[in-house]
Amino acid sequence: MLALLERPQDWCYGYELMERTGIASGTLYPMLIRLCDQGNLEARWVPSPHEGRPPRHAYRLTPSGLALARSIQASDVPIANLGKGFAL
Repeated sequence: MLALLERPQDWCYGYELMERTGIASGTLYPMLIRLCDQGNLEARWVPSPHEGRPPRHAYRLTPSGLALARSIQASDVPIANLGKGFAL
């Protein structure tokens, strides 16, 4: 979530989040799905700019996700102790 806090209104691809966070796809995508299910992220399909390529999933923080990310950032609690779904 914190990686999305840098540009909260911008859509971000999962691959870009993998590069920024160093989290493997097998861990990242289940977290993104869970955060969407919890209402902290919204997701949409974005058509590929390259002909013949499949659309890509993009993510951004919802208002509640933005508030949660800001509260995590402002807290004194180490990020590692917050559990799954908060490493972003």
